[in-house]
Amino acid sequence: MYPFTLIRPESPAAAIKEAAKGTKFIAGGTNLVDLMKLDIETPTALVDINGLEAFNTIETLPDGRIRVGALVKNSALAWHPEIVQRFPLLSQALLSGASPQLRNMATTGGNMLQRTRCYYFYDPAFPCNKRIPGSGCPAIDGYNRNHAVLGTSEHCIASHPSDMCVALAAIDPRVMLHGPRGERSIAFTELHRLPGSTPHLENTLLPGELITAIELPALPFAAKSHYLKVRDRASYEFALASAAVAIDIQGGTIRAARIALGGVGTKPWRSTAAEKTLVGAAANEATYKIAADAALNGAIPQKHNAFKIELGKRTLVRTLNIVGGKA
Repeated sequence: MYPFTLIRPESPAAAIKEAAKGTKFIAGGTNLVDLMKLDIETPTALVDINGLEAFNTIETLPDGRIRVGALVKNSALAWHPEIVQRFPLLSQALLSGASPQLRNMATTGGNMLQRTRCYYFYDPAFPCNKRIPGSGCPAIDGYNRNHAVLGTSEHCIASHPSDMCVALAAIDPRVMLHGPRGERSIAFTELHRLPGSTPHLENTLLPGELITAIELPALPFAAKSHYLKVRDRASYEFALASAAVAIDIQGGTIRAARIALGGVGTKPWRSTAAEKTLVGAAANEATYKIAADAALNGAIPQKHNAFKIELGKRTLVRTLNIVGGKA
């Protein structure tokens, strides 16, 4: 690990000022510290934002939105009564990720910005377009069982690792940002980039911007939702495929739907195509299978991960059955 300076700002403004100098923010450090140990990330200075208590709250706003500070720990968010009741898919996604120890350290903001767990990205002995743009993607011709089948490019097929982000893609909250140019907000589904020809550019944050909070919408039908994760072992493992589903059913007909997939995409994968097939259709398994086909339409398999296409479909159908049942 390279030497670095640790800076502890006393205010958000001070943190933003330091970040404008090209440093990196650190909160839980559950991803960044690993990357620093491997010399994948080599910041000369870290801005420790853990002292900014204004970003460590969960509050329900007058219009029903829930504002979650960026420093709220994953464990605190997962067990918060409002989240458990109104957004069970988010609570379930958080509790399916990592380990209790890591959830007690990982923050909401940090989770959104965690980097891929591609083995080639994590091994500096291999080239990687995410680490060194233009150096190549050995995963394409290498061992790619855990890699993505949706949103890939000839430059990168790494899958996005977060469970929480899949649930958030279905909910699509606003992400509140503060940077040298002031404050702004974006939809969560606009936060992550597809790799395209620039896989090293993973999000749409501007230089020096800090995630300060997310605002979950007042989405009543999200109370009827579920997150299902399929993995090689029952704990401390990344998803081979996962699905976050919220649906509103009235009189046996689906009136609204939110669908997102994990483990199969290069970013948290919101499937509006699947949602469109569901709205206005009968809540039954035949409908769910049509939605699953739509969600995985256009998937591009590699040598070792073609199974993910069928697995992703079955995971989504099962999740829809859990939430909506069979007619």
